[in-house]
Amino acid sequence: MDALSGAGPRRARCSLGAASPGARAAAAPWARFSAWLECVCVVTFDLELGQALEKSSICYLSFPDSHSGCLGDTQFSFRIRQCSGQKSPWRAEDRHYNSGAPTPLQREPAHYFGYVYFRQVKDSSMKRGYFQKSLVLVSRLPFVRLFQALLSLIAPEYFDKSAPCLEAVCSEIDEWPAPVPGQTLNLPVMGVVLQVHIPSRVDKPEYGPPKPCSHENLLPAPVILTSVHELDLFRCFQPVLTHVQTLWELMLLGEPLVVLAPSPATSSEMVLALISCLQPLKFCCDYRPYFTIHDSEFKEFTTRTQAPPNVVLGVTNPFFIKTLQHWPHILRVGEPKMAGDLPKQVKLKKPSRLKTLDAKPGLYTAYSAHLHRDKALLKRLLKGLQKKKPWDTQTALLRRHLLELTQSFIIPLEHYMASLMPLQKNITPWKTPPQIRPFRQDDFLRSLEHAGPQLTCILKGDWLGLYRRFFKSPHFDGWYRQRHKEMAQKLEALHLEAICEAQNIETWMKDKSEVEVVDLVLKLREKLVQAQGHQLPVKEATLQRAQLYIETVIGSLPKDLQAVLCPP
Repeated sequence: MDALSGAGPRRARCSLGAASPGARAAAAPWARFSAWLECVCVVTFDLELGQALEKSSICYLSFPDSHSGCLGDTQFSFRIRQCSGQKSPWRAEDRHYNSGAPTPLQREPAHYFGYVYFRQVKDSSMKRGYFQKSLVLVSRLPFVRLFQALLSLIAPEYFDKSAPCLEAVCSEIDEWPAPVPGQTLNLPVMGVVLQVHIPSRVDKPEYGPPKPCSHENLLPAPVILTSVHELDLFRCFQPVLTHVQTLWELMLLGEPLVVLAPSPATSSEMVLALISCLQPLKFCCDYRPYFTIHDSEFKEFTTRTQAPPNVVLGVTNPFFIKTLQHWPHILRVGEPKMAGDLPKQVKLKKPSRLKTLDAKPGLYTAYSAHLHRDKALLKRLLKGLQKKKPWDTQTALLRRHLLELTQSFIIPLEHYMASLMPLQKNITPWKTPPQIRPFRQDDFLRSLEHAGPQLTCILKGDWLGLYRRFFKSPHFDGWYRQRHKEMAQKLEALHLEAICEAQNIETWMKDKSEVEVVDLVLKLREKLVQAQGHQLPVKEATLQRAQLYIETVIGSLPKDLQAVLCPP
């Protein structure tokens, strides 16, 4: 282990906060806490005690690598795979939240997000000569801005006052309303009210800060977070502005990428910024904002016996330069510049140049971008730096460019997919709804001549080649599966509405056998269950009419069949 990390193995002691799964099971109120957090961890660097927690990955991921040299307070984040065989139950609230949330912000059943506040200061009373401790919030929600803001409030206080403060904070979080997409919530903690808007899939891509709730006289005045998840994209991408479009293509195609950064903060922000490039498209590959040699997936991700997996890794240990030399794309990020400095734009470099630990910052790849670079955008951003324009203005410009680029790419796919949907006039009450037609890639590519990205995007280049590579990526598969599922649900909803709007159910039943009538009851019940589980987009009035139809149909059957269908 010494040879791998360049330093002695880090040993950590970790304890769970008041909301561990066992505590929640014993005390029902913690269910409200779990709407936001899975647990709170306190990780202490200890040379003697060793690991006091089975999930040592959390311990290692909660400390900057020994090469980072982070002094003072540092915030960063990580993402870990949930251990197999220990999956938490997927609650009805989770499904309800996901049905209204944008796909990139949905709760993940198989991964946890860790948000870390690490403090390292000199302390002569400690054997190592330093106080080193991390406070970690573990959640299934990718709300990086919210949880970083929360940590910046509670961590300094906790480091000074210890456990009682943390218990009080957990109790306050247990009083918070659940995150509901589309709502603006006031979240009190430690004498401060955080006001946040929970994004909804019907929100416009760009919205302003949430307005203060007029019906509440809040004291103190709330701290308004303009977003629960969006990072300062321009600050993150400042050192690699010339490569943003190439990086967008690599993300779109789900290519394996290593981000080698000087600190976990830079690593995790760069990875999260790259992932957010595709919004509103969901990133369907794996990604690790901060990854260490101690991670349980280390062997899986670094093996040379097979092609690198579709994952974006954020690392800080230079050892990864040697270990991951066979990866096709490596982004080496230098030390962050002072705000307002003009970035020295790093060049595109061949992978063979990345052989030594002192390799210069840059994007090491043999990939040739399909689209021409938007030079006008780059000039505007650099001119904004020279004129010292506000960073949020620069971020808005960059975010809008990436959003329009993604939308220009996705809109032709959406239009073609919509054309595969059966016409509503062909959906009749008493017949199985028609099938969605298959997606034919050649037909889609032919449609681009008159309905392609050129209608909404000025960028020239090999769009067809980009789509062909996209078809082979996990993102196409993820997008297609989601859209096909939504269309199938829409078909079921339209079929249910057609049945409920039919005026002649009694006439229909006259010449039908009991088997056919019972089959109708079972199908209606199945659709009702789906709709009540927020899986079918139907109105409440339609559900009530369907229930009335079920009662009417059952009432027409013999008593013995009624007893089977409606047991006492």
